[in-house]
Amino acid sequence: MQKAAIPKGTRDFGPVVMAQRNHITSVIKEVYESFGFVPIETPSMENLSTLTGKYGEEGDKLLFKILDSGDFLSKISSEELSNSSAQNLTRKISSKGLRYDLTVPFARFVVQHQNDITFPFKRYQMQPVWRADRPQKGRYREFWQCDADVIGTDSLLCEADFLSIYHKVFTGLGLPTYVVKMNHRKILESIAETVSFGGSFTTLTTIIDKLDKIGWEKVEEELLANGLESSKAPTLKQLLQEKEFSADSIEWLNDNLVDGENKQQGISELQHLLSYHNAVNGEQMNITLDFSLARGLEYYTGCIFEAVIPDSGIGSVSGGGRYDNLTDVFGLSGVSGVGISFGLDRIHDVMTKLNLFKDHKDLGSAILFCHFDELGKNHCLRLANQLRSQGLKCSVYPDKKKIGKQFDYANKTGYRWVIVIGDNEISEEVVQLKNLASGNQIKLTLNEVANHIHEAS
Repeated sequence: MQKAAIPKGTRDFGPVVMAQRNHITSVIKEVYESFGFVPIETPSMENLSTLTGKYGEEGDKLLFKILDSGDFLSKISSEELSNSSAQNLTRKISSKGLRYDLTVPFARFVVQHQNDITFPFKRYQMQPVWRADRPQKGRYREFWQCDADVIGTDSLLCEADFLSIYHKVFTGLGLPTYVVKMNHRKILESIAETVSFGGSFTTLTTIIDKLDKIGWEKVEEELLANGLESSKAPTLKQLLQEKEFSADSIEWLNDNLVDGENKQQGISELQHLLSYHNAVNGEQMNITLDFSLARGLEYYTGCIFEAVIPDSGIGSVSGGGRYDNLTDVFGLSGVSGVGISFGLDRIHDVMTKLNLFKDHKDLGSAILFCHFDELGKNHCLRLANQLRSQGLKCSVYPDKKKIGKQFDYANKTGYRWVIVIGDNEISEEVVQLKNLASGNQIKLTLNEVANHIHEAS
């Protein structure tokens, strides 16, 4: 007998979890649409030529490749089969792969449909992505991303909108203790100039990005071994400390970075973003400047964002940034964009751990019709259809069983309401409506049911 199992790093979701996940996506969708974003979808698979080379060498290793259809080995000689490495052989038998994220497919979409869209183009997209990563806490091989991007403008108003979107999404989900960390590519480059780092910029950013995981002492040790002068270490440590996103912090930064084009551009953009942010966001938001945040530098060219929920024990739940060159590889240059992505699975994990989901089941506002006989069942079918036309969710119990059994089913499945139909109810043209949560039961006409349920919700 075959064992029922799914691949590691993937999960099944039952009705209750799906109700929770749908709640998260509905909040994100509502916020995105309130800022003028429109939905798109792209295929689960892309050509490997679209995906490879966009995420760095390590990212390429995490791509799930799809075997070509048909007799894909017919074009491979026996000598090639025995002598080729797995990597070289894969290139010959696989031309497609599962998407790694939603950003690169979006760049491909923009270039392919550039004559059909109007710039600036604001899109949101909520779909699964796949990575051949080692499964661990908060990290899966199949997971959902909820992206929003603006492409075709370099205005910092877009970044200001995304800061506001973070606040509205997290507060809408009941996560008021979020922190949005922000960095800027030009500030990072200016920091490298300020401390006269002897190694490459990539080496510097790769090491300082580990700060939140391994601490300053080990980061310093690695940096000293890779080109940092020991006399510059205290300056770098001070620059990497988190700071409030404020005029004072930006002024301090301006005073402590070496003069240059990178500093000038980075400081100017942070000042303009702060001005826009203060103009459009009256509420207090949890934003910090964190110059150790150095992820996604393969394509981020300006502001970089990361959002975390402190004390959740789970890593970042969202990230994003400004990219100026992403469409270049597909033949469309000079198009700047900026976007963020919420990780649905991580947000669900955080909310589950913090017990933030309401105590409801998957059919919490629905009605189950219960009956005693075939005549009652047929009457229930007619009434259920009438209530559905009024926007209520209804189901008729399909089998002939004792009323107690039907009530047990309603409780276990998560119905909040039951309507009982017997001979008396049919003759009087009324229903017995019971609230399973409170135990209260009331006799109503069918026309009164919808109002009663809406008032009680």
